[in-house]
Amino acid sequence: MHRYDPARQRLALGLAGLAGLVDATGFVVAGGYFTSFMSGNTTRMGVALLERPGLALLPLGLIAFFLAGVIIGALVLRRVRGRHKRVLLGLVAGLLGAGAGLLLVGWPLSFLGLSAMAMGLANNVFSRDGEVTVGVTYMTGALVRFGQGIAAKLYGQPLSGSRGYGLLWSALALGAAAGGALCLVDPLVAASAGLMVAIMLWGFAFAVETESAAT
Repeated sequence: MHRYDPARQRLALGLAGLAGLVDATGFVVAGGYFTSFMSGNTTRMGVALLERPGLALLPLGLIAFFLAGVIIGALVLRRVRGRHKRVLLGLVAGLLGAGAGLLLVGWPLSFLGLSAMAMGLANNVFSRDGEVTVGVTYMTGALVRFGQGIAAKLYGQPLSGSRGYGLLWSALALGAAAGGALCLVDPLVAASAGLMVAIMLWGFAFAVETESAAT
């Protein structure tokens, strides 16, 4: 996080918030499965394989859609370097919009699949040399770095940038809380909110990349 300028750090925080919102919405719609937290889906799939194998199909499908999103995003990234953030976020918004539309007409499984694909795409927004530099949909690594920063500070040797990872986790948690609250009204409202946030992030990414190109 600390390697990026303030504008890109804000974009990363916004993406983490979006991931939390989308994940919470998917969790409610799927009845306890995730659209961005693939570790959770993998654990649930493993348990289901032993208890009730048929139940493993949903988490397996979500993992497959997420992986497809990662692959597509990585391919897009290689073709549009320098403007990949706006392109990827445009695709994320498109997928979330299509998913919300399918949820509206009563196709929740299609909504879940497209949401998972969108989150896979989103993980390519912050990449360098083909590798993710900021994971925006999973926070275990961020919490580890934040905890290491706290330990270093207690030892009198602060780690630069560790605070940013705490903020990243907080953004995802706030997004999840917002998604959960909106789902109390209607999951479709939460899905629509995810689309609106994605569109705003696309606009912000467009402005950031345009400004970088001009300087």
